[in-house]
Amino acid sequence: MTLLVHLTAAKNIRSVRRVGIRAESHGRGGGTGVYCVPVLPSYQMTYQWGRELRRGGQRTFVAVHFRIPDDEMVWVGHYNSDPVRLASAEAAALVAQQEDARGYELFVPRPIQVREIHRVRRVNQVTGWRYMPNAHGKPPCGCPVCIPPGQYGGTKIRKAYEDSFNS
Repeated sequence: MTLLVHLTAAKNIRSVRRVGIRAESHGRGGGTGVYCVPVLPSYQMTYQWGRELRRGGQRTFVAVHFRIPDDEMVWVGHYNSDPVRLASAEAAALVAQQEDARGYELFVPRPIQVREIHRVRRVNQVTGWRYMPNAHGKPPCGCPVCIPPGQYGGTKIRKAYEDSFNS
């Protein structure tokens, strides 16, 4: 059984414990499912998405650890590349063998049942990267998709982005 972790808002704990994880996320293949990451030896790599997800406005996340059969097919890949379909054990091994696993994700194309959940735990809220892995020293993209209106510090970032086209 492959052990995976899904980050969700702390306000969803009761719902997750009652009915499991709903398949609400849209995968790049068109279906709905659950985004997750395999549990890796490195805490940083396991909970890498926490800080980036906070940019969406939710402040407190919890980790839902769950197990799925090793032969269940999932989608795996880096967030900005086309995913490939592999068995969950192969997908977890693919992520684990990466020299830099930041940005890798698995997509389980179905809901996660309560009986599959191993545990729910609180996690460090500042673990991970923002904008993209290795973003330090690079100016963030200021387009309206990357920096939506109302985001903290967004006006300054968008102005610098727009000025780069005018000069």
